[in-house]
Amino acid sequence: DLSTIVLRSAGLLGIAIDNDGAREIANRSRGTPRIANRLLRRARDYAQVKADGVIIDSVARAALDMLKVDQSGLDHMDRRLILALIEKFEGGPVGVESLSAAIGEERGTIEDVIEPYLIQQGFMMRTPRGRMVTSQAYTHFGLSRSGQSEIDLL
Repeated sequence: DLSTIVLRSAGLLGIAIDNDGAREIANRSRGTPRIANRLLRRARDYAQVKADGVIIDSVARAALDMLKVDQSGLDHMDRRLILALIEKFEGGPVGVESLSAAIGEERGTIEDVIEPYLIQQGFMMRTPRGRMVTSQAYTHFGLSRSGQSEIDLL
């Protein structure tokens, strides 16, 4: 369990954290210990400046929100890629070269770093015709298939 890894790492680093704080960090860590440890260190920095140095659930949540890591573990680059697919390419399909040009990121970074987690979590898929977002991506961002916010439609 990733929260156990977070708790163990916190102990090794001398970071005060409770089970709920560890769980919050683990939930946003993409199932990856390396990312969990990085987020733990960032949450520690936040807790030392903004709280009493102890990482509890609310402190972890505030730190991760400040880092713009959402509840699903999506970060700035993930959101840029998904929103580019939706807003610039109507959800796809689009080739990786066009997507690369649209977000200003190298093809290798998209294929090796950004896409695997998005595909694994069901936010996008690779098809023979190109990359496409799934309905889950629209739902996550509160968008309809037309690209309008559900709030705008009300």
